[in-house]
Amino acid sequence: MGKKKLIRIFMLLLLTAILFAGYWGYTKFFSPIKFNKGFTYIYIETGDNLDNIADELTEEEVLKDGKTFLWLAEKMELGSNIHPGKYRISNGMSIRQIINLIKYDKQEKIKLTYNSQIHDLEEFIVYTADKLEMNESEIEEYLSDEKKLKDNFGLDPDNAFALITPGTYEMGWAISVDELFDILKKRFNEVWNSNRLKKANNTGYEIPEIIVLASIVQGESGIASEQQKIAGVYINRLKKGMLLQADPTLKFANKKWDAARVYDADKEINSPYNTYKFKGLPPGPISLVYSQSIDAVLNSSKHNCIYFCAKPELNGYSDFSSNYEQHMRYAAAYQRAMNKKGIK
Repeated sequence: MGKKKLIRIFMLLLLTAILFAGYWGYTKFFSPIKFNKGFTYIYIETGDNLDNIADELTEEEVLKDGKTFLWLAEKMELGSNIHPGKYRISNGMSIRQIINLIKYDKQEKIKLTYNSQIHDLEEFIVYTADKLEMNESEIEEYLSDEKKLKDNFGLDPDNAFALITPGTYEMGWAISVDELFDILKKRFNEVWNSNRLKKANNTGYEIPEIIVLASIVQGESGIASEQQKIAGVYINRLKKGMLLQADPTLKFANKKWDAARVYDADKEINSPYNTYKFKGLPPGPISLVYSQSIDAVLNSSKHNCIYFCAKPELNGYSDFSSNYEQHMRYAAAYQRAMNKKGIK
C-alpha cells in the first residue's frame, strides 16, 4: 500500500474520530435534557459547592448522574462563580445552559406580599422565613437590635412592626437579613417622605404613634373620607384623655381578625390592646398600614365629634356625634340592622 494512500486512510480515521468526539461532546454538553416536567426549580444555598449543585440536579431528576455536569462545570469555572438562589430549570435546557444560568446569576426572584392580613411581628417573621433561605432567628435578632432599628428607621424593638410597609417586594431567595431590611427601608423612606414628615411634626405625634393610630382607623373603614373623620374622633378622644374604645383593637387582642361584631365579653380581656380598659394608644399597630390610612391621620378632619357608629345601611359609612345620647340612638339603629340581617 502506497504512502499517500496510508496518509489518506489515516486522515479519514482522524476526521471520523474528530466527528465522533464532536458528536459525543454535543450530546453530552449541548443537546437538550429531557425530564418529566415542563420545568423545575433548584435551590442553591449559601456555601454550596459543585457537588451540592450536582446532587440537587440529580435529586430533581434533571440529570441521571452529576459526573458530566461536574466535568463541564469545572472547565467553565463555575466553582468560583456560584451564586446562591432559586433557579428555574426548563425541560430542554442543556448542561451548558444550566451552568451559565448559575454562573451569570440568572435566578428567579421571590415575591413577598405584605398586606393588612399580617397582624404582628410574629406573623411577619414566620411568613418571611418560609419564603426565603434565612431562618426566623436571624430576623428576630435584627428586630431586637436597638442600634440598627434606630439608625435605619428611627424606631426601637418595641415598635419595630411599624417599619414594615405593605406591598409586594421582589428579591433573591438567598438574600441576607441586612439586604432584606435595606429593601424594607427603601420603601419605608418612600412612604415617610419630606411631605409626610412635615405633617407628622405638626400633629405632635411620633411616627410610631401615627402608624398605630392609622392601623386602628384602617380597621374601622377602608373609605378614605371616612378614615379622616374617624381619625379626628380618636384624636379628640386622646386630647380629652378618654378611652379610645376602638373595636379593632379588641379583635386584635382576642385574635378575632374577621369578627363582624364585638361583644361585652370581648372587652374583658386583660391586654394592653384592650382600649376599653387602658387609656391611650396600644403599644403597637394591629396590622400593616397602607399609605391611605397614614394620610387619613395626617390629614384628619377637624370636628368636635367624639363618637361614631356604622350607619344602619351597612354601606361602610358612619354617623358621627358629639354627645352620648345621640350616639346611643345611632348605635341602637345599627344593632337593629345587624340583628335583622342575622349578622353575629
